[in-house]
Amino acid sequence: MWKKRAIVWLCICLAIFTVLIGRLIQLQLVATEDFTKRQINLLEASVRQRSQEMVLDTGRGNFLYKDGSPITHKTLPVLILFPFLKKMEWDIEKVSNITGISSYSLRYAVENAKHPFAYEDPDPYLLTESQIEKINNLRIPGVFAVEKKYHLTENLAEHLIGITGENETVLRSRYSEKDLTTNTMIGLTGMEKSFDEFLLPDGKSKLVYHVDATGGPLFGINVKYVEPANPYYPVNIKTTLDSSLQAMLEKLVEQSGMKRGGAVLLDIESNSVLAMVSKPSINRKDPFNKETGGIENLMVKQQIMGSVFKTVVAAAAMDYELTDPSRKFDCSKKINGEPDLQFQYGMLDFTNSFARSCNNTFATLAKELKEIDPNILEDYAERLSLTGTVGWKGDIYHFPDFRQLQDEEKGRIFLTEDAKKDSNFVGLTGIGQHEVRATPLAVANMMATIARGGKKEMVRVASKIEYKNRTTLLEFNEKELQGESISPYTAMKLQKILREVVMNENGTGRWFQALPYEVAGKSGTGETGRVEGDKPLYNKWFAGYFPYKNPKYALVTVNLGVTSESGGVNSLFADIVKGIYNMDHN
Repeated sequence: MWKKRAIVWLCICLAIFTVLIGRLIQLQLVATEDFTKRQINLLEASVRQRSQEMVLDTGRGNFLYKDGSPITHKTLPVLILFPFLKKMEWDIEKVSNITGISSYSLRYAVENAKHPFAYEDPDPYLLTESQIEKINNLRIPGVFAVEKKYHLTENLAEHLIGITGENETVLRSRYSEKDLTTNTMIGLTGMEKSFDEFLLPDGKSKLVYHVDATGGPLFGINVKYVEPANPYYPVNIKTTLDSSLQAMLEKLVEQSGMKRGGAVLLDIESNSVLAMVSKPSINRKDPFNKETGGIENLMVKQQIMGSVFKTVVAAAAMDYELTDPSRKFDCSKKINGEPDLQFQYGMLDFTNSFARSCNNTFATLAKELKEIDPNILEDYAERLSLTGTVGWKGDIYHFPDFRQLQDEEKGRIFLTEDAKKDSNFVGLTGIGQHEVRATPLAVANMMATIARGGKKEMVRVASKIEYKNRTTLLEFNEKELQGESISPYTAMKLQKILREVVMNENGTGRWFQALPYEVAGKSGTGETGRVEGDKPLYNKWFAGYFPYKNPKYALVTVNLGVTSESGGVNSLFADIVKGIYNMDHN
């Protein structure tokens, strides 16, 4: 009996021993770089366990303003101290004399450190070039004066640039063929997402010190400097943003009290984004919370645009000769023919109808265009770049159809074919209601297209990608948008009526007559169909360009989901124009 028990126990022990041996083989030989479903790299973990390191640069690429100054990071000259200094005698007095930091403060900081640190991090003590040279000439092990890159958690143009983070699921689906660690930072939104494959780190720059189990030196007191083998990386994405204009727009939008909306400023000549602001701001603690995260860049999301769409109807009506100067429209009636108790404008011609934004005029014109061809409104919206995406896209290297703005949405005019043929729906469409949607970026591009005489171009947010040494990897040249455009003659006529909106004594843009730059543009009030209490909510717009005679800037300001008596954007638009004028003339 005891022999059977012994054999059974022996078999059990052998099975356990076999399992342990198998597990050891898995750990040591088979799954050293992708242990468990989390794909843990045991080799890297082992190195981390027996080393202390100070990362000076994560290796991820950077974003720059158009003048070359950094947007997402700053590089600071700092004093790095290693904790093993507490176990050795070092010339603390010389370091104190060079830096001006008391020897007591230096010693206290080292005594309380468990890992390498920059003195007074996260607001580090900054060194001069002379101090850096003197400290490094002392050659004290564990004391370094170096430049360390700090990524900014708060930066201008946060929605356009986007955010980064660790997301193993996204990492594996996006880069299934790349050998990346699970804690690799990737772009989650904005340009960080669009340019992510260019920005991926090629390796960190760091100071590494090997320690034993007690934190003491393992191979002496030598600290090794490690940097990526490729001297051309990380790359820099040179944006088209102007740092001064971006800062000004951020400040003015904030001062306006806007809760949801923003502003877009384009350079008409190069058709590039000079500044872009979206509200609400990003909640860095919980950015993807739909209620409070504020992660969406509303300037590239489709919005109800209201009367700004009358610009499209006007272009089509002009080309189809429906705007005879002698023709009058009853602007004391609603689009359904009933008396308008709120607006009693009387009989107005086409130009005055546009200046005063008469709904009945443009509903009537839209219906007449529908009788000619139900596709006309969609056709002209496409000619003015409202319905497709307008951000730069094209084939570069092994990236077919690369898009600078991956989060950009398309606009739309109708949802169904039947709606195009329904007079009631077409009438509402003619005044920018029903299903009409466009992004603020596309509206700004429409204004730039008109100002250029009808030439459609893609909107750039980046001009080039540069190597680390600032030589060019690739350029994003100006590109025309595909498809038909309006004629120069039609563009000229649109320019005149857009200017009339401002110059007409009853025009919806008459508030801008006294601005230092001559403005042309169109207002809009889009009904959202939502209410706050018993008050309906609107999207309020002003879209235009300036100076009128020599167009340089296209600007859109939009306040989303506000009541009729609040949230106007005229003062914000005016303040931005004044600010730009002052910058241009200083």
